[in-house]
Amino acid sequence: MTKPPRRADAPADVDTLSYEQARDELVSVVATLEAGGTTLEDSLVLWERGEALAVRCQQWLDGARDRLAAVRAQDPDDADGARTTGTTETKDEV
Repeated sequence: MTKPPRRADAPADVDTLSYEQARDELVSVVATLEAGGTTLEDSLVLWERGEALAVRCQQWLDGARDRLAAVRAQDPDDADGARTTGTTETKDEV
């Protein structure tokens, strides 16, 4: 098992990570915590890192949702927010 990161040697600052990087590191942190065998201090550092990574992932997801909403708001064919699948479905029919 690899040694969990400590604050002094932690990888890239969470705010600079892409969604995929943050998600992959979060998966690794969770696996390490679930495997056990780390000291209390190391577990706390990992937990804090995992929390920060989860927040970063949520920021990316929220940003993506906002971007999609903005595009839909500009689409004159989708003015009421209906999902389009190549048919004439409306929001109420979906």
